[in-house]
Amino acid sequence: MAKLYFRYGAMNCGKTTSLLQVAYNYKERGMNVLVLKPSIDKKGGKSVVSRLGSSREVDYLVTPDESIIDLVHDDVNEKKQKLSCILVDEAQFLQPKQVEDLFELSAMEDIPVICYGLRTDFKGNGFPGATRLLELASSIEEMKTICECGKKATMNARFVNDKFTVDGDQVAIDGFDEVTYKSMCPRCYLKKVKKLVKNKND
Repeated sequence: MAKLYFRYGAMNCGKTTSLLQVAYNYKERGMNVLVLKPSIDKKGGKSVVSRLGSSREVDYLVTPDESIIDLVHDDVNEKKQKLSCILVDEAQFLQPKQVEDLFELSAMEDIPVICYGLRTDFKGNGFPGATRLLELASSIEEMKTICECGKKATMNARFVNDKFTVDGDQVAIDGFDEVTYKSMCPRCYLKKVKKLVKNKND
């Protein structure tokens, strides 16, 4: 039986690069692979883009109210080709029901599904899609990266106009409206939070 995989990590840990490599490996062997990403992720437009410069146009931008099961069935019927794997970039932005669709496709239709994404947001809170993946995935793998201090980074710190912040909506896409992110270890992240609180109270 195929599995639902969740490969998560802090920003810039190589998630998209890994996805592109897996997609290439399937294509090289003449297999049909479907690459998806949630439509809310505007970075890269219709493509997934790694920091190393490689990119690939996605097969589908998935809207929040879209059934992934219906999407996959329509694609297979149109192409008349067996689907070997489903790859999802920025999977934290999926709706929980869409994660359940992917779980069903892996379990009932024997299609491997590999999801890449963040586990938590810039406040350390779980994304609904990522939380459902942690609950349902048969295989969970942490992809590691490092903080500027050299320790393992697990937090995704948000900066607006180069200023650290813990304010704002859960979703703000990297590179838009002067929003950027840095991967940080818990200690460096909490130092930033405490300094921010202190400055507000002074």
